[in-house]
Amino acid sequence: MKQILALAALGLAITGCVKIEDDGTSTPTEPARDLAAYLDGSLLDDGWSGGERLVSIDTSDGPHNVWIKRTGNNPEMKLLLLHGGPGGTSDYFGAFDSFLPGTAVEYYRYDQLGAGRSDKPDNDALWTIPRFVDEVDQVREAIGGDGSNFCLLGHSWGGILAIEYALAHPGEVKCLVISNMMASIPAYNRYADEVLKPQMAPEKLARVEQLEAEGKIDDPDYMGILMPEFYEKHILRRPAAEWPEPVNYGFAQMNQHVYVLMQGPSELGASGLLEDWDRFEDLAKIGVPTLVISGKHDTMDPAHMAAMAKKLPQGELVATEGSHMAMYDDQKAYFAGLNAFLLRQAKRGD
Repeated sequence: MKQILALAALGLAITGCVKIEDDGTSTPTEPARDLAAYLDGSLLDDGWSGGERLVSIDTSDGPHNVWIKRTGNNPEMKLLLLHGGPGGTSDYFGAFDSFLPGTAVEYYRYDQLGAGRSDKPDNDALWTIPRFVDEVDQVREAIGGDGSNFCLLGHSWGGILAIEYALAHPGEVKCLVISNMMASIPAYNRYADEVLKPQMAPEKLARVEQLEAEGKIDDPDYMGILMPEFYEKHILRRPAAEWPEPVNYGFAQMNQHVYVLMQGPSELGASGLLEDWDRFEDLAKIGVPTLVISGKHDTMDPAHMAAMAKKLPQGELVATEGSHMAMYDDQKAYFAGLNAFLLRQAKRGD
């Protein structure tokens, strides 16, 4: 019976008849999109494969394939999810499947080149921001996105990529979400040095930094210290044994070469090719509605992220009580804010 009621609630929520509250009560909402039309992919080219397909992209290294998966059917509102890393996978966006269908947005998980189910070319010349931005633009074209219907959500490194895309292709973006990513790596490193690292026991921090300096990040001590002392406090605030499978799988499948090359060996600050990246002042050039999502316990300074929302001409802030993976450890605030933002953007231009 509970399953039947849950399915009925989902159908009503998507069609916009009611909003289901935490206490089980319902309130009227404005119509979103017909449930049958949203779920019907029979006429789409990827319908036979459940929305999964490979997209061929052109690079200086020749053509390569990247993996994407569509959920929903709404040509008027397409959302592309940009995962973290670099070199991570989109699997942890699986949590979105429990919440985003209520907005009736057509959304895409997507493994960037070098990650997950996508090709993994052995060519370090490919791992640059401009090349990644060009890749996102080719994926946008493949899914039929343009300035009237295309939104980007970038989490962590994906937030850097989303900012860079919006600056490079302002006419192709309807709305933007920057999730758990500061607009300045130097500021991120200062926050790590001044706020986060001092929270660790000095001898443990010294051991981590020693292993990094010696290039011995595969030593059991490295993650043995970082997991309980840092990752469980600032990445996902649950004991590692309770971390959800999509998160564990994504970490296990991380392309460590790309990650270390661009980010550095861990989340304890950045020391790779991204070390000098800073776009804070350029946020003023992003004219589309932009949602910034922060976490009180994140590796990213929540005060800096609040300042980002003010710097953006149409910026909004959702401040959660979560950490870097706030879509897991503060789902209520994260998705209430995200869904409300997406619903408002869907109505623009109606």
